[in-house]
Amino acid sequence: MFCRYFCFFSLCLFLPTQRRCCLGHVSDLRGSRTTSLPGFENLTVGYNKYLRPYFGGEPVQIAMSLDIASISSISESDMDYTATIYLRQRWTDPRLVFHGNKSFTLDARLVELLWVPDTYIVESKRSFLHDVTVGNRLIRLFSNGTILYALRITTTVACNMDLSKYPMDTQTCRLQLESWGYDENDVIFTWLRGNDSVHGIEKLRLSQYAVESYYTLVSKSHQETGSYPRLILQFELRRNVLYFILETYVPSTLLVMLSWVSFWITLDSVPARTCIGVTTVLSMTTLMIGSRSSLSKTNCFIKAIDVYLGICFSFIFGALVEYAVAHYSSSQKRAAKAPQEGPANELTEVEEVNFTNILNSSITSYKRKISFTSIEISSDNVNCSDLTMKTHEKIKRVLRNKMHRIIGYFTIQNPSNVDHYSKLLFPLFFMLVNVFYWAYYLYF
Repeated sequence: MFCRYFCFFSLCLFLPTQRRCCLGHVSDLRGSRTTSLPGFENLTVGYNKYLRPYFGGEPVQIAMSLDIASISSISESDMDYTATIYLRQRWTDPRLVFHGNKSFTLDARLVELLWVPDTYIVESKRSFLHDVTVGNRLIRLFSNGTILYALRITTTVACNMDLSKYPMDTQTCRLQLESWGYDENDVIFTWLRGNDSVHGIEKLRLSQYAVESYYTLVSKSHQETGSYPRLILQFELRRNVLYFILETYVPSTLLVMLSWVSFWITLDSVPARTCIGVTTVLSMTTLMIGSRSSLSKTNCFIKAIDVYLGICFSFIFGALVEYAVAHYSSSQKRAAKAPQEGPANELTEVEEVNFTNILNSSITSYKRKISFTSIEISSDNVNCSDLTMKTHEKIKRVLRNKMHRIIGYFTIQNPSNVDHYSKLLFPLFFMLVNVFYWAYYLYF
């Protein structure tokens, strides 16, 4: 305690007599009484921490600089990031001018006895000041009345993210500093050295992102109570896509290629082809669920990775449907051949066994044709109105014929050709879709 008193007593020797007073010589808000603390009586005269420098006159210019120590986490689900920063603020208070060209670092606890800006972090969700082993604050006083006030802060700041191109996205986040109560008539915020006022951000090594660029801005916040000065640090973060390529894109592509193996298996191998189709569909479903589990709170976004997984799932499901169509067409063709071959064999046997029956059947058929011809010739005995078809029946007959023709266009004549064409069409379409997909999400 004696050492601390001795240091401030030495500081008083550098100050002019007319400005000697204690920092603890504080007036209450009504100015009816003053209080002082032992050991600070002769440091300044008439200093009031409740009044800003140049009170009632020109605004105070506050120059700021930042050191970004770390960005520990960037959360897509919560739309925020957590950063540890060193915030340094400089301003001039003419009430603290003293002779000499030296600067003095004061105990951080003297902040309670000085006027300091009411700077706060806009869009901050949670913030705290480090206090191990003591409060991480710095007060440095220069002879011209300039005060350097430094803080070490860890804050969680909201960052609105557009995840439509996830994981090939670039996010733009901001760190905004603003005065809470003093408007632009009282304080003016400026960056100390423009873009050079920010240090450390270019050296950050993040797990999923890389800092692409950053720049500083000076703005104003217009609110109902006034216009307040604001400083903005804006930085762009590009996501490292290599992890997602190895984790999601490559496995899903391999599953699609695995589903094409069934095209080289014969249609008769029902268990083999069915097993490949069902296994790839289930594996793809598991991969899709796993990719969305890490972003469970952002399911409202249709992301680029969801589009790709949907494409892969469609091709895998299409391969399974292809086998179902080919197998069904093959079974229908076999069923159509069976009745035609059956009567032909029976007719051959009958011809070998009994030639007389064939002759009788031919004669009977010939008599029927003659009888039918005689009926047609004697048209006087036939009622023409009975043979005339009604209009709606004609329409039905025409429509029926056209439907048979349309169905005939889509009827697979040779089911084995389905696999042959699928071997070429599935890989070709998949490659074209990949070209459009990567070109769109990487360059547009």
